[in-house]
Amino acid sequence: MSSDAARALIAEDEPLLAAALQAELQRAWPQLQIVATVGDGASAVREALRLQPDVLFLDIRMPGMSGLEAAAELLDAWPQGLPAQSAFPALVFVTAYDQYAVEAFEAQALDYLLKPVRSDRLARTVVRLQARLAEATGARATAATPTQAAASEERLLAQLRALLTGDSAAPGPAASTMRLSVIQASVGQAIHLVPLDEVVYFEAADKYVRVLTADHEYLIRTPLRELLTQLDPQQFWQIHRATVVRAEAVGQVTRDEAGKLWLQLRRRPERLPVSRLYAHLFRAM
Repeated sequence: MSSDAARALIAEDEPLLAAALQAELQRAWPQLQIVATVGDGASAVREALRLQPDVLFLDIRMPGMSGLEAAAELLDAWPQGLPAQSAFPALVFVTAYDQYAVEAFEAQALDYLLKPVRSDRLARTVVRLQARLAEATGARATAATPTQAAASEERLLAQLRALLTGDSAAPGPAASTMRLSVIQASVGQAIHLVPLDEVVYFEAADKYVRVLTADHEYLIRTPLRELLTQLDPQQFWQIHRATVVRAEAVGQVTRDEAGKLWLQLRRRPERLPVSRLYAHLFRAM
């Protein structure tokens, strides 16, 4: 697709900032068509899969799912192997955190915009996007191989993984140095003390986190991201945006026909999907 016919999606949870970005884009790139504006990461993933835009403008901090997490989930769900498949969208992250964003995003060669968006900075971004889309069009015209496309996606996965692991672009409370040994879960008027050694996996679910042992399920209100800072990373592995599993509880890893990894657990019957972002954890020694 030529840059003149490019289509974009904006994900920004503040309506005034979304409208301002759209207005600036209209001035800097009149031919760009804004196909949707959404206010959270989950909607960004859903609408991007439905509309398959050429460019995604993703706010870093959004309700539920960050812009980085949305990009990773979208890459995981993007249709594979279709002859007429659209290329994965070019990504532009929007952030208010100057001192963190500059080094983090430039180190990963990912484009970013700082809030409030400045016209001159956006103009440079538009030039880069137009060049990138023209390059992608040329690659499709010369029949770029699936191997080349896969290598490009792996580079993007590595970039997103580095940003998510370091959390450099979205600073928050300092990571806790205290390790949990017991999970305190409220059940009615009682508090159950669940030894961490009994936990098979954690799964985020709406406003709660499910705590699964071999025989029971508990609910806690501690966000999964906060819980991760209190878990030993050698014992508990994040395998999906919403799932953290005890490594020794994994019995088998299989790959389905679409290439997706699934974990079979030792002490529970369900299978757990592995996001492509974390597939590198399960490579044969």
